[in-house]
Amino acid sequence: MKYTDLAIESAKLLKMQLDSADGSLPGVTVKEDHPSKNVSVTHITVETQEAAQKMNKPCGTYITVESPQLLQGDSQIVCETRKALSKELSRLVPFHYHLKVLIAGIGNEKITPDSLGPHTVSKVRVTRHLFLAYDCDGDPEQANVAAINPGVMAQTGVETAEILRRLVNFLKPDALIAIDSLAARDVNRMNTTIQMTDTGISPGAGTKNQRAELTKETVGCPVIAIGVPTVIHCQALLNDDQAPDMIVTATNIDQVIHDFSSVIADGINEALHPGLHLF
Repeated sequence: MKYTDLAIESAKLLKMQLDSADGSLPGVTVKEDHPSKNVSVTHITVETQEAAQKMNKPCGTYITVESPQLLQGDSQIVCETRKALSKELSRLVPFHYHLKVLIAGIGNEKITPDSLGPHTVSKVRVTRHLFLAYDCDGDPEQANVAAINPGVMAQTGVETAEILRRLVNFLKPDALIAIDSLAARDVNRMNTTIQMTDTGISPGAGTKNQRAELTKETVGCPVIAIGVPTVIHCQALLNDDQAPDMIVTATNIDQVIHDFSSVIADGINEALHPGLHLF
């Protein structure tokens, strides 16, 4: 499934290839939900290695939150999207008294389409210093949260996976939440879609600059990946494999990064700090 990081697009392409009479995908479960009139949520579970190979996606859970009108600035739509994201994240990372989480903003904040992760981390509520200051091992209202923007290898000379593996070994978090920009096939998803998965992430895979994977096996703890498609390949956009090997982004990419980073950060804050009534 070339040119896309989105499981929902891979499932659609596979369904078209199989052309099954009932629309089912062997080894893949798809469930759609509509928590509000402005937001839809699609759960995709890749259950078998055969299905994983066909979709080019690891076995696991993929959750797609879609809000086509999010960038219109309607506060109600923003609230509905945030709540849907928070609810789904809470299922992947259930809150408990001793919860410790590391949040990583993957990407280069100096390149706008790749800056979703760093911008999101800048808006996340970090609390680890408070737990250290008061010598607390837990809290009934908020998680112990640390955050980092590890940069990219061209800036640091170090693989992001190696930086995070060592930090995980030091902090011993229950989970790592990694936020990164993604690539899509359908241009209409670039301003509408948030994907979450419990399978980890391959930074740069969507732009053919793949770095070491961030998975439980490589960093030492469960990895929840959250991403938004910010680029699309020319080949996918033009439906032509002979088109120039280039990627393009939206003219309003600054607004996309600003709005989606805020929604994702607010969703994370609500899921990890449920007793603080931040909204």
